[in-house]
This record gives sequence, structure tokens and C-alpha cells, in this order.
Amino acid sequence: MTRSDVGVSDMADLFDPEPSPWGLRGDPHVWRALREHLAGKEVPVSVDEVLSLLRESFSVLVGVDVGHPMSSVYREQYAHGGMSSGMVCLDTWRDRLMPLLAERARTLLEP
Repeated sequence: MTRSDVGVSDMADLFDPEPSPWGLRGDPHVWRALREHLAGKEVPVSVDEVLSLLRESFSVLVGVDVGHPMSSVYREQYAHGGMSSGMVCLDTWRDRLMPLLAERARTLLEP
């Protein structure tokens, strides 16, 4: 089975469906921004390359590496109301969301 057999070749497709629950209120906005940022980019041939692209894109959009030891960071562009508005939970991205995206890529790439 190839990537074209499963109908997914665009990085943005890895973001559907959205996960639940989120860590903080900014996380779904980052998720959607990443999906938009990566739309039109072909899924790389290895999970490591997918993760590298995801981490690089996250760093561009959030302004901090997902591996940074802080547990969360505030970014005004992801503030859309609520008590933790604009807060991005790096712990959630490290521990759950990046691994989720990696697993989706693995399912796609490794028959």
C-alpha cells in the first residue's frame, strides 16, 4: 500500500480529526494554524522527517521549540477568549499531540 492508495499525501490531512481534550485554550488554535501552515506540503517519506517538519513548523508558529522545558507559553495570536486564552501547553504538545501526529504518519507510511 502506498500513500496514494490511502488518499493522503498532504501534511494537513494528518490533522483530521482534531483531538480532544486539549491542554490549554491556545492549543486548538495552534493545531489549526499548523494544519494551515502545512497545507499543500507532501508528507515526507519517514516518520522522523514528518516529526522534524512538525517541530520546525511549530517553532515558526509558536516562537519556541516544542522541546523547551517550559510547560506552557502565552502567544497573543492564539488568544480568543477564556481564562487560559492564548496559552499553549508545551507539555501537551510534547506528550500527546506530537506523538499523535507521528502515529498518524506512521500508520500512513508503514504498511
